[in-house]
Amino acid sequence: MKYIPILALLICSTVLSQNKYITKTGSINFEASVPSFEEVKAENNSVTAILNTENGDIAALALVKGFRFKNALMEEHFNENYAESDTFPKARFKGKIEGFDFEKLETTYNLTGELSFHGKTKTIDNISISVSILGDKILLQGSFLTKASDFDIDIPKIVRNKITDDISVTFQFELLKK
Repeated sequence: MKYIPILALLICSTVLSQNKYITKTGSINFEASVPSFEEVKAENNSVTAILNTENGDIAALALVKGFRFKNALMEEHFNENYAESDTFPKARFKGKIEGFDFEKLETTYNLTGELSFHGKTKTIDNISISVSILGDKILLQGSFLTKASDFDIDIPKIVRNKITDDISVTFQFELLKK
């Protein structure tokens, strides 16, 4: 008799997890380059993301030290001076794909949510997101613009003209059924 609650819990968790798709190898890129100066661009290919196909809820988590630059010194400066990744080790996004319908996956939706980075949270809305099927995976792709100042990141005067105000962020997630 004491096993019935445990069995019920297992059945419920199995049923509830059937509408989740996940990846641990998602990709987020950002670029803040200014023409005629060294490229300010990084990529993180170990982003975890989860999509609830029942309601369109989505969440993503990236370790800040996972961003890779072409220039190792730039990566070091990013982690120590700008992102302060020892103090703020994670970047998070939590949002919703508006009007998401699991039966209509080959289309574009709007994504709205909150991006947390460097200890600050900013609402990001009207992100155009492409949703498609790739075999047994759901592929999500999108991009948006943000600013370093939105997250209280101070760019020193000496390099301010080498970094654009609008930072372009792109993401791609290939999600498998959990």
